[in-house]
Amino acid sequence: MYIPAHFAASPDAIRDLLTRPAAANLITMTPRGLLATLLPFTYDPSIGEHGALQGHVARNNIQWSEPVMGESLVIIQGSDAYISPTWYASKAEHGRVVPTWNYSTAHVYGKLIVHDDPDWLGNQVRRLTDLHEASSARPWTVEDAPEPYISGQLRAIVGVELLITRIEAKTKLSQNRSDADRAGVVEGLTARGEAESAADVARGCPLQGGLL
Repeated sequence: MYIPAHFAASPDAIRDLLTRPAAANLITMTPRGLLATLLPFTYDPSIGEHGALQGHVARNNIQWSEPVMGESLVIIQGSDAYISPTWYASKAEHGRVVPTWNYSTAHVYGKLIVHDDPDWLGNQVRRLTDLHEASSARPWTVEDAPEPYISGQLRAIVGVELLITRIEAKTKLSQNRSDADRAGVVEGLTARGEAESAADVARGCPLQGGLL
């Protein structure tokens, strides 16, 4: 991934991308060619040197059973948004502005490990559920469903774990613009209802006090 120095993600930004409740694309090179699956992951920093991303796929998905050639890749996507040049204070000053796109992303590389074990899968499904149910007033848990039903569901999936070897991450959030331009971007995104993208830009914007 092309990462200019001013768009390089900080350790905190990388940690946020790895731990946020979201889905990501698992991509593997196999004898069949490139295969990809969108699936939710949980991040465990205690595994290996750089941690691991853990998830599961349907047993009928051939991606887990195909031999992997070289590294596997998980692409994690943060918020992204179109940036209008009309939001820049510099538009009124000199007019030398054009549209762009803001985004945060991490390309996570590693060794793919397959887990076809009910205990591992049960633990992974519970961690994944707890992560996504955490904000609910009445969170659902795996134990809310009958055990035979859960056992049947677990037999229909296979665990996948990416043992991370390296991460390339980029946060393109108007860091190359002036403080006044960045403040205009925050205001424009907020008015358009894109609060998450606005907050990402505002974290580094002195005119906004650092945070929305």
